[in-house]
Amino acid sequence: MSSAAADRRSGAPDRLEIRPVASRRDLDEFIGLPGRLYGQGHPGFVQPLRFERREALTPGKNPYFEHAEAKLFLARREGKVVGRISAQLDRLYLERYRDATGHFGFLDAIDDPAVFRELLATAADWLKGKGMVRAMGPFNFSTNEEVGLLIDGFDAPPVMMMPYNPPYAAAHIEAAGYAKAKDLIAYDYDVNTGLAITHDAILKRAGLDPALLSVRNVDMKQFERDLGIILDIFNDAWADNWGYVPLTATEIHHAAKSMKPVVDPNLVVIASVNGDPAAMIVCLPNIYEAIAGLDGRLLPFGWAKLLWRLKVSKLRTGRVLLFGLRREFQRSVLGSAVILLVLEELRKGGQRIDARRCELSWILEDNIPMRKIIERIGGKAYKTYRVYEKPIA
Repeated sequence: MSSAAADRRSGAPDRLEIRPVASRRDLDEFIGLPGRLYGQGHPGFVQPLRFERREALTPGKNPYFEHAEAKLFLARREGKVVGRISAQLDRLYLERYRDATGHFGFLDAIDDPAVFRELLATAADWLKGKGMVRAMGPFNFSTNEEVGLLIDGFDAPPVMMMPYNPPYAAAHIEAAGYAKAKDLIAYDYDVNTGLAITHDAILKRAGLDPALLSVRNVDMKQFERDLGIILDIFNDAWADNWGYVPLTATEIHHAAKSMKPVVDPNLVVIASVNGDPAAMIVCLPNIYEAIAGLDGRLLPFGWAKLLWRLKVSKLRTGRVLLFGLRREFQRSVLGSAVILLVLEELRKGGQRIDARRCELSWILEDNIPMRKIIERIGGKAYKTYRVYEKPIA
């Protein structure tokens, strides 16, 4: 941040001061701010686990930082934290798109347009100092993590790794000169009332040989092998999608380590064409259902509550975190049949464990073929997330 910008933001009449996160206490305040802002009166919000957020924000613990750099900022007024934001550069993104675009994320603040404006200006100043000509976000930190700003569906139940924002945030971002880049859609799917269709019926309707396709659940004894298959399909399936950045080998290993404790094999499906893996879907139990009311803390009694909810009460909701079909089958009759097959296997797996609802998110607004398939099986669009952009040169 330039000295002029620092003077402007620290000397404003409302005494708004924006400074980088520089200590563990600053980081704790950065992590805890959403809970303080949205903890009461916002049914769509759950405070994420604080230790997990701390790891995600710490170089050396989050493999994102192997190919990116970021700066975190806090806004204070009369000593009280009133807002936060990150500014980040992803070298893999820049190598792929070569558009001199930097990203912002973790944007949360009180209902005050001046706070939003100055936070966004601070992030833009940092990005301009790195040679960027456009700012885009929010990304927490990348398209492979939390993406977009919630613009509708504020009262919908909170779902893991999907951000919450209050209704006022969009207007304040737009007032700061940011415009829509892309909308992302979240679908709600009732596994008990969704379309039930058999393997043979799917293939017969498509005029395909039943022997052509096979489907199975993840093998937990070969978890890393199967996760490698899943993420290989993901990297191929998403390669042409808007904003896509490939997962690195380190990120894949990190995902395996973090996902395995919460994976239910009933909710992870791999489909093959002529014996070769072609599609996958990964639905994880919605941990936010288990940690609601813990304020992100597991001590002193949070562990007991969490274990009780996981083992005794059980979780009834989930989120499809990964969903993909290899590019060679996309926009084809065979591809549509494969997608229906994995969705049906997911529905049956959810019923086996007495799950009730599943969020399929996120889907690009202009991915019409996928949206039609999801709506055909009973999925209902119920939340929209928006990514914003602005020239900053």
